[in-house]
Amino acid sequence: MTELSENIYNETLRRDEAKLKLWRYAGLMLTYQCPAACEFCYYNCGPDKSGLMSPETALAAWESLERLGGKNARVHITGGEPFVFFDNMVEILTQARKAGLRGPETIETNGFWAGEETIVRDRLRVLDEVGMDRLKISWDPFHAEFVDVEQVGMLARTAEEVLGSDRVLVRWENYLQEPVISRGCSGAERAEAYRRALKDFPCRFTGRASGYLAELVADKPAVSFAADNCKSAFLSAKGVHIDPYGNVFSGLCSGIVVGNVTEVSLEEVWKRFSPRQGDIIEVLFAEGPFGLLSEAQEAGYERQEFYASKCHLCTCLRRFFFDKRVYKTIIGPCECYSLQ
Repeated sequence: MTELSENIYNETLRRDEAKLKLWRYAGLMLTYQCPAACEFCYYNCGPDKSGLMSPETALAAWESLERLGGKNARVHITGGEPFVFFDNMVEILTQARKAGLRGPETIETNGFWAGEETIVRDRLRVLDEVGMDRLKISWDPFHAEFVDVEQVGMLARTAEEVLGSDRVLVRWENYLQEPVISRGCSGAERAEAYRRALKDFPCRFTGRASGYLAELVADKPAVSFAADNCKSAFLSAKGVHIDPYGNVFSGLCSGIVVGNVTEVSLEEVWKRFSPRQGDIIEVLFAEGPFGLLSEAQEAGYERQEFYASKCHLCTCLRRFFFDKRVYKTIIGPCECYSLQ
């Protein structure tokens, strides 16, 4: 297991100063492609998106995480929608099992593929055999636009029969019991359903969620975030997400690339990462997104009257910089910045 002192930022600190945590979990984003294009998606996933993580990239990152985080290191499989490329996912899990790696803590799905019970049972048995711990099913008013509630209900019931109820997690299960169907609603009805959902389950306004959804609830001027830096977000992040191209995102900060596992190991990404590296990350670390506002405005950014959150402001500014093709090694990839 890696020691905290092996990180270049940590080694400069006094013993009593907060240090960058070891990354102990990794979300392997097998693809940006997804049959749904939910308004709350942190990564802008959708039917027109691409990317497919190779078994080689997945296994290298997985093995590196276990060396980095030790016995507590865990992986979860996500996307996009990993079931779009089911065979690729099974190949990754099969190779991980052969390599002696612990099985994934969760595999996430929206259930789009669960049209027939026989297919559901067959696929769950396969995933059980290759080491899946739990199946996580996403269901909420946002997914309801794209996947029928009856289908998701059948998947949840069948999964409990095949795997056991303790190995099935339904995100926002109350909506599965009392569905809020937004498909076919008027614009006003849809907006109200979304506002109610956001009150029950606060959202991180990055990716597509920084568009229509954030605008529904935006009520704070940019200056209200002037004192909100991102120091804690970087230092306390317990893990990363790794996209199909190998890009590493700290915690849930989609679109801020802190390294790439196709270039160096995840261990090396962690060891070399410093939030005081003299670029956009250092500004976020010390000042938060408000610290980027003057630079963006000087380059032509038009400040919005209101923002929904600090993350909303950050994403708007980063999208502007992405379009201007600045900070190209850090702000990317394009999938995270297109609202389509």
